[in-house]
Amino acid sequence: MNIISSLLENLNYGTILFLMLLESTVIPVPSELVVAPAAYHAAAGNIDIFLVILFATIGADLGASINYVVAYFFGRPLIYRFANSKWGKMCLLNQAKVEHSEKYFYDHGVVATLTGRLLPGIRHLISIPAGLAKMPYWKFLFYTTIGAGCWNIILAALGWYLHSVVPEEQLTEKIEEYSEYIKLFLIAAVVVAVGYFLIRHLMKKKNQQN
Repeated sequence: MNIISSLLENLNYGTILFLMLLESTVIPVPSELVVAPAAYHAAAGNIDIFLVILFATIGADLGASINYVVAYFFGRPLIYRFANSKWGKMCLLNQAKVEHSEKYFYDHGVVATLTGRLLPGIRHLISIPAGLAKMPYWKFLFYTTIGAGCWNIILAALGWYLHSVVPEEQLTEKIEEYSEYIKLFLIAAVVVAVGYFLIRHLMKKKNQQN
């Protein structure tokens, strides 16, 4: 964890990609403390905001792909064994969390790969049920990229905004404060979106039967 702390203090395109790769596997790296501070420095002119979003999204895709491949080829027994191991616990992982992500995926279908990337507690695990379900990889990657890209844009916008209102020594505190509001908003938005698509699907099915 000292290595991760050191990387968080020295953000550049390479460390952004690497940290977001870790965040999208099972390593507890908070994406809020990667993308938002990077965008804060981009607002100061140190790095490019668009490249921050690009490298963060590529990293998220790579990390999610690792989860997908492991789940696809090794299956549920290995995933559960790791989740229940001491290594899984060190990664703040357990079987209940994996089962929760599976339920979300199976309840909402392939679109869960997109919406799940926006939900805390599910975001970094939603690639596991996609792999277990043998979802086509390119479809998985397409939805993951959109979901991760949207999340990274939101975090980048937060970091860019904070540059104009808070000094750097207060940055982490403010990111954590604002992140809670963002998470609540995204949960509400995802619930509304899923409800909309569900109602639309049911109405389409009803019309087909008539």
